Amino acid sequence: MTSVNRQSAWFRALGLLLCCLQVTGCRNDESGSDSAALQKQQIEGPTMGTTYHITVCSPAADKVDTGQLKQDIDQLLVEINQEMSTYIKDSELSLFNQAEPDQWLPVAPAVVKVVAAGLKLSEDSDGAFDMTVGPLVNLWHFGPDPGKKTLPADEKIEAARKKVGYHHIQVQESPAALKKLIPDVYVDLSAIAKGYGVDAVAELIESRGIENYLVEIGGEMRARGINQRGEAWKVGIEKPVSETRVVQKIVPLSNLSMATSGNYRNFFEVDGVSYSHTIDPRTGRPATHGLASVTVVGETCMNCDAIATCLMVLGPAEGYNWVQERDIAAYFIVKTDAGFTERFSPAWQKQFGEEQ
Repeated sequence: MTSVNRQSAWFRALGLLLCCLQVTGCRNDESGSDSAALQKQQIEGPTMGTTYHITVCSPAADKVDTGQLKQDIDQLLVEINQEMSTYIKDSELSLFNQAEPDQWLPVAPAVVKVVAAGLKLSEDSDGAFDMTVGPLVNLWHFGPDPGKKTLPADEKIEAARKKVGYHHIQVQESPAALKKLIPDVYVDLSAIAKGYGVDAVAELIESRGIENYLVEIGGEMRARGINQRGEAWKVGIEKPVSETRVVQKIVPLSNLSMATSGNYRNFFEVDGVSYSHTIDPRTGRPATHGLASVTVVGETCMNCDAIATCLMVLGPAEGYNWVQERDIAAYFIVKTDAGFTERFSPAWQKQFGEEQ
């Protein structure tokens, strides 16, 4: 996989559509005196089958060397791809997927960190989130080779389900290693590793002493401090319609991460019935609820990324109850016969002052 391969597993991640539009609120350097104290600088580039965009705001006297920063960020993202991409044949994750069962395979600590976080969420959601769901995704024509959009036979679904199960994966922190318990299990981190990439880039930026920034990779975001106007960063959540791209809601983001997942662009129809790309690992079939998109806000983008995917499986009712019990800030957009309805978890309402 190259960083510009638009067909990569990252771009087609389960539930990870590019649902967030960046609305930074930063003005150009030559803007009015209200923003003269802070200077805006931007960095962007390709990665993970999509793009990244970074904005930093700093006093003019502390102007950032964006050339060096971009070089460091690009190198970091290359390293993450080499560790976690399923499209690089000799990546650490690919080598694990090719490995024999019942043996520990050494990997980078970052791989263990991401896999362990995914396994924890799998346990907490009773399997609604599962990094081994790839065989079912491929069977339903949402994988790397989409093929003809037909419905798989029940026996093929059951055969694929035997290859799926987070409980077939084990992690070891020291020394960092992974182990599979059955030969055919296959781990794909595309529903969590993009968020990890955002966190890793944000931490690199902070290590340079930069206090005000917005990092975005393929729609997943993390913000710290303020924008050039001295306000919280403004980011947009996209309206879940396939015909056009418009902002549904603008959210102030500071010292928080945000991730959005949706169903509204990646689906197919057979005999008038729509089948979404969100596959429920518990049933082996596409989710059938009306949740069009969900946005999660929290401390780390890695967790927000994975939880958003999990909620797309759980749906608007079960998912709402799940985040309410765990005090997670989530914003649901549900498709009904009358149009779209919004629902905010109590933690979201508290964070942003929203009302139902």
